[in-house]
Amino acid sequence: MKKIIIINGPNLNLLGKREPEIYGSNSFEDFFKELKNNYKNVILEYFQSNIEGEIIDKLHEVGFDYDGIILNAAAYTHTSVGIGDAVKGIETPVVEVHISNIHAREEFRHVSYIAPNAKGVIFGFGLQGYELAIQSFL
Repeated sequence: MKKIIIINGPNLNLLGKREPEIYGSNSFEDFFKELKNNYKNVILEYFQSNIEGEIIDKLHEVGFDYDGIILNAAAYTHTSVGIGDAVKGIETPVVEVHISNIHAREEFRHVSYIAPNAKGVIFGFGLQGYELAIQSFL
């Protein structure tokens, strides 16, 4: 059985409340329950933090034992050399996911410190991007 973790970064704990016109009205916790139900043949875990160092620590913790990491580092995608280096330093493949189309937003969001070391990048498909990432590992 494949073991995959979703790691979400800052402010994604506010999904369902924050800017629903961009991020939708579902909480991530509700969506994650649906994912677990839809992918019973996968061990799915979820971690969220607003703290950069905690995200790096989690990548180090799971980055040698899991079959896949789905990482939505949110705003840290565009600012954190440390998270980019953590992705580069681990063995588990990482798919970078963003709910919104980051290239249709502010110019600073067009740069990713994660993408050069990721298996792939999925953005602009809402929460469905997480499902596409899971499928890429199956």
